[in-house]
Amino acid sequence: MKKLMKKIVCLSLFVSMGFGLFAQTSKKVSSDDLKVVESLQNTFRSISQTLLPSVVEVDVTETQTVTNPFGRMSDPFEYFFGFPFGGSGNSKDKDKENDKNKDFELERSGLGSGVIVRKTGNTYYVMTNNHVAGNAKKIVIKLNDGREFEGKLVGADDRIDIALVSFESKDSSIPVAVLGDSDKVQPGDICMAFGAPLGYSQSVTQGIVSAVDRSENQMSSMSNFIQTDAAINQGNSGGPLVNIYGEVIGINTWIASSSGGSVGLGFAIPINNVKNAIDSFIKNGKIIYGWVGVTLLEVSDDFKKDLGVDGIEGSFVSSVVLDSPAYKAGIKPGDYIVSLNSKKVKDSNQLVREIGYFEAGSTATIGVMRGGKRIPDMTVKVEERATAQEMQKLSSWPGFIAQPLTDSLREKLGVKDKKVRGVVISNIEEKSLAASLRLQDGDIITAVNGKSVKNLAEFYNELANATKSINFDVYSNGGTITTGSFKL
Repeated sequence: MKKLMKKIVCLSLFVSMGFGLFAQTSKKVSSDDLKVVESLQNTFRSISQTLLPSVVEVDVTETQTVTNPFGRMSDPFEYFFGFPFGGSGNSKDKDKENDKNKDFELERSGLGSGVIVRKTGNTYYVMTNNHVAGNAKKIVIKLNDGREFEGKLVGADDRIDIALVSFESKDSSIPVAVLGDSDKVQPGDICMAFGAPLGYSQSVTQGIVSAVDRSENQMSSMSNFIQTDAAINQGNSGGPLVNIYGEVIGINTWIASSSGGSVGLGFAIPINNVKNAIDSFIKNGKIIYGWVGVTLLEVSDDFKKDLGVDGIEGSFVSSVVLDSPAYKAGIKPGDYIVSLNSKKVKDSNQLVREIGYFEAGSTATIGVMRGGKRIPDMTVKVEERATAQEMQKLSSWPGFIAQPLTDSLREKLGVKDKKVRGVVISNIEEKSLAASLRLQDGDIITAVNGKSVKNLAEFYNELANATKSINFDVYSNGGTITTGSFKL
């Protein structure tokens, strides 16, 4: 026992001496080094203190119609909880068979975030996402000091996924967030995300801008998103993404995640994309999109080479709506749009987005390459975008996508005769010129108005030259026929 006690005492002395030695040899952080970190921390504190009073929690209640899948139950309480021994909970209904597939309404609660972007009189306006408040039956706005206000939906738009909500207060001290310039945002910029992730209101996370101008196919074509690694989770939707100057540069919208939680891939709508929407919501209750009447297509490098625009950024016009602003301005199918108001066009998503933000009645100058050569710019008068029902009544010209007749397509279509040259028809649009001429996917156009065409450039050149009427020579199933004429 005495030997064991001696060992414990020795071990204790050794540990004490070790800690003492560590304490003596550890180096203290210098005050100069701390000043740098403290300065950064004070910046984050200042941004948070400035923004948090403008950041709100948006609590919503939606009404959903649910079809009873079990036939005899019509009470929502019974649907979710059931009753013992198969009873309905109502003695009068025990022997009564309820209608099958009877619908009933259920209320569903949810929450998101928002930021106060404007004040007019006693009315405050909160920007959030459409998927947060766009279908809300009831909206409650919660400020960071705990006060609650009844919210009213001013307007919502599902294309860009934003909504504007208002609430009334005579308190003039509630601050309005400052909106920055998202065009100046660059990868590497420090940023902070505000909101109520998973219901934890008034949360702040910090990171950097990982990328800008994200507009892949799985995202909305009306936004070129800002990507950030600042933690964003469910409930952050609608909250602001902020720069080091305390300015709102984006509206947090969605995350890419296999788990449903933040993995450092968050996306925000650039604030410049929604500034005009605030006025449009207040004035019209909706966003009025501009429209010129073209079908745009992202094309491959081989397609560009065949078209004569190899290595050039832009957007390909596959069809033009008859009597549309673009048609009246002289834009033709096969044109390759390279500029809009003297600004270079990178791709179709950018062009759709920027034309969409034009006000109806305004004009746009469009730069075009035709037949591989730049032609004089054209001025297009932008019109208001038609409704989905109105769009269905419009006719497009030619109403299909022409593809190069490659060796792989020859094999797929069973065209063994190498003398057959032309372009392949695909993606025929309803109520188009192609549909009226009874063209089919896989047909090969070998001539336009009697003039043979061997590639895309020649095909679209003859299409552009047609002014009064048009017909095609079509190769299909080993033979060639000439279609009827379509009057332009």
